[in-house]
Amino acid sequence: MIEIRLLTEKDETAVRLPNEAFSLFGRLQVSHDETGWHATEERFSPEDVKELTFPDENYEIEKVLKEGLAVGAFDGKNCVGVAIFTHDWLKYLYLSDLKVASAYRGQGIAEKMLALGLKKAKEKGYAGIWTIGQDNNLAACRFYLKMGFEIGGLDTLIYRHTTQAEKANVHFYWEGEK
Repeated sequence: MIEIRLLTEKDETAVRLPNEAFSLFGRLQVSHDETGWHATEERFSPEDVKELTFPDENYEIEKVLKEGLAVGAFDGKNCVGVAIFTHDWLKYLYLSDLKVASAYRGQGIAEKMLALGLKKAKEKGYAGIWTIGQDNNLAACRFYLKMGFEIGGLDTLIYRHTTQAEKANVHFYWEGEK
């Protein structure tokens, strides 16, 4: 049984859950017109599929809790998932990081961590949660849309002048049940 709970000062090792590889197999194509935001999927050819692992962040629990809150998923004493939220001046709490150990993916753990994060966000007076997903991380974009997040913007300039200039950030917002 996986336990989902808020992290406390005693959970220093939990916030240091290492990042693991994920597949870049497609891109979310985002557009906007007078009816709102729209998304379609572009699948990469097999030879263009890549694996990516983000660098580890080396969070410090004291700083994480000072700047926001964190939710962890535990299998016994082992942390298998972390969601880090940062206070923002917007009416949305910012989801700055979400990860689940690869052996535990697909079991609903991320959904449960986000549900607790949303509950805490609302208790703190936020309208909901916002986050970004890179458009070439189709699995993450699909996940947010499946959860009920709405597309609220597309930043096509954020990676300009970097080695990742072909990417864009999709802005996602979630207020829970409407």
